Amino acid sequence: MKHVFFLLLACLAAATGAAQTRPSDILLLGTFHFHNPGADVAKTKTFDVMTPKVQAELETIAQKINVFHPDKIFVEWPWDEQPELDKLYTAYLGGSYESFVSTTYPAKRQNFFLKNEIVQLAFRAGKKARLTRVYALDYTKTTFPFDSVLKAMQTAKQTALLQKSQDAIKQYETSQNQKLETYSLTQLLLDANSPGELARNKGLYLEILNRAGNPDNFAGAFLVSEWYRRNLYMYSLVQKNMTAPDGKALVLVGAGHAAMMREFIAADQQFRLKELKDVLK
Repeated sequence: MKHVFFLLLACLAAATGAAQTRPSDILLLGTFHFHNPGADVAKTKTFDVMTPKVQAELETIAQKINVFHPDKIFVEWPWDEQPELDKLYTAYLGGSYESFVSTTYPAKRQNFFLKNEIVQLAFRAGKKARLTRVYALDYTKTTFPFDSVLKAMQTAKQTALLQKSQDAIKQYETSQNQKLETYSLTQLLLDANSPGELARNKGLYLEILNRAGNPDNFAGAFLVSEWYRRNLYMYSLVQKNMTAPDGKALVLVGAGHAAMMREFIAADQQFRLKELKDVLK
């Protein structure tokens, strides 16, 4: 029975490869959150994207993405709230975005709608590429029980592991805050997508959190599995929405998501990863 199962898998892989011999290019752009909601475990300073200097830089970045010319753009927005994203993008294309936001949302939420990377980068790039829609791919119905993981470490007397997790977070905060004060936006994005930063991001989950707890406690592994699940669900939306003749896509997500998605793209013969450094050079 096992032989039949593996034969079916091989046939399916061959059929998939035959159906699409030329892979689609995916520009995977991991970023910090421009509006900095403070929702991550690590707390960092805010980078003001509204200054004239950064706005000019965003124009340059968007123009270079336009040269790449994505057929579709995916962003970290709840997938089941696509209609709201459509309304926002329609207002952006029509030149009435700020007035739409000011009349639709309460003042305390407008900072997000005006400053986040979806608007400042994805919408800007989408308009330049003359795209009629930006696609939502975030899946938020997962849990991230970080406090339970820390408690599991304490119960298991994993003092060194607990200290290592705290040190990793603190080191990231210190390093990222220094970069936010000294780097340009382009430098920040290139740094976030560098091999070292991507490895560090994923390493926190696999090297530290996955080890948490006694042998009969899987709090750490559960958190990591939930993180993988969220990213796999997000990636599945890219797979489902990239259909022929789509040849290129921009996937704009938080740097932590990008660290995970790179391995998914590497294992998917229908896609080919386009490096950010090659687009922004």
